[in-house]
Order: sequence, then structure tokens, then C-alpha cells
Amino acid sequence: MREPVENAAGERKAARFEAKAVKADGSFEGYASLFGTEDLGRDVVMPGAFRKSLLKRGARGVKLLYQHEPNEVIGTWEEIKEDARGLFVRGQLLTDVRRAREVLTLMRAGAVDGLSIGYHVVKAETDRASGARRLIEVDLWEISVVTFPMLPAARVSAVKEGRPTTREFERWLTQDAGFSRMEARTIIQRGFKALPAPREAGGGDQALARALRAAARLFTN
Repeated sequence: MREPVENAAGERKAARFEAKAVKADGSFEGYASLFGTEDLGRDVVMPGAFRKSLLKRGARGVKLLYQHEPNEVIGTWEEIKEDARGLFVRGQLLTDVRRAREVLTLMRAGAVDGLSIGYHVVKAETDRASGARRLIEVDLWEISVVTFPMLPAARVSAVKEGRPTTREFERWLTQDAGFSRMEARTIIQRGFKALPAPREAGGGDQALARALRAAARLFTN
């Protein structure tokens, strides 16, 4: 049985974001929230939870902050949208701002790899059997770059400037894509198709496999 909850107080929810890259100009993209994944606070964000809020505010109406501090505006959100996976974001750090330059350095070093959403709960349901709370509708007003995540399953896959180095690409292949060191070196030297038997990276994750093939083509061209 689920118990409805509405108009709760303001909350924050952090998740490590899977950034495709943090570029030299301070632009980056990734996921600030993943649908259907229970976080350490026993909350599950449901598909469509952000829809009304994004229609009302748009990406520019959501602030890009550092550690939820209202006086630490470090950039702008260029795109925020829901897709099948979660809340996709594309942001721009304003490198003329000192704090933004510091955050960019921390992100590249992997010292800061979290995004946290600041929101009000509009509608939620609590599953009495499991104790998990399903967030059905939330009013999103800010997304911060933060230190500590609540969603360990989503983590940074790459923080780099431009094309990765051989060492960075090998580390990604072995640690994130699940390839052996020998397979990783084969991909780097000869491309994905050179592997003796075709396989799907990440335990059958087709999206990751497609991303891997694209990355391998770029790296070996």
C-alpha cells in the first residue's frame, strides 16, 4: 500500500553524475538524477517528476550553484531535460568567475564529481512494504556541483580536456567498461572490432557498448 505525500518542505538530493567530458571552456554534461534508482535516502525519482517544473522555468530558470550556496553561482544550465534514463543536464561553468575556475580544476582532478538537486516535493508516494518514497512530482529550482553523492551507482566516467590520453582511455575501459587489460590494449591499438569475440560492454549495456565503439573509433582514427 502506498501513502500519498504532498507539499513537503524543500529538499536536496545528490548523485554522482556521469559526465561525458568537462571541456577546456568549462562546458560539461551528464545526469543529475537517475529514474527508478533508490538512493541512500530511500527515495526513488519517477519518470516525469521534473516535467511541469521544467515547462515552467526552463533550463535558465534553474540555478547552477556550488555546494547549494546561493552566493556561489558558478555558471548556467544550457539544457535540462528528462529522457528515458533520468534528468540530463548540460552546463557551462563561467571561467571568468574565480570559484568556477576552482570547481573546474576539482572536477578534472576527480575531487568533486557530484550533482545535487534542490527542490520542493509536490507529490510523492511512500511504499509501506519497502519504506521507499517515490517522488512523482518535484519543483526543481537549483542544481549544484557538490562533493558528496547519495547515488553511488552513477559515477563520473571521464573528466578530461579534449581527447583522452592513452592512459585515461585504458583506465576507462578497464574500470568503467569492464574490459580486461589485454582487451583494453587491443582496443587502443587496433580498435573495438579487433577483439576475438564481439561482446557488449558493461554486462550487456547496449548504450555503453555504442558509446565505447564511438570512443574507440575516435581514439584509433
